[in-house]
Amino acid sequence: MARRLGATPAQLDAVAAGAYDEFEEAWRTALRYADAMTPTPGIVGDAVFADLAAHWTSTQIVEITAVVCMYNFFNRFAHALDVPITR
Repeated sequence: MARRLGATPAQLDAVAAGAYDEFEEAWRTALRYADAMTPTPGIVGDAVFADLAAHWTSTQIVEITAVVCMYNFFNRFAHALDVPITR
């Protein structure tokens, strides 16, 4: 999906490695926010949230949060039911 929406191979490699240098700063903060949310029940530190809020509006932060939560939900659902990855 990311490729179809314009992500470059370098960006996809960066995401896989957890190193976001290929992205502009606003997107790096969103990716770090997603990284902080994913292994927890949505708990992020104040510094991570402050970095996010420095680049995104409250409405955008709600949307980013909703997208991260939905992908986490789908992943957890699929893992629990051992649904194979589709390509």
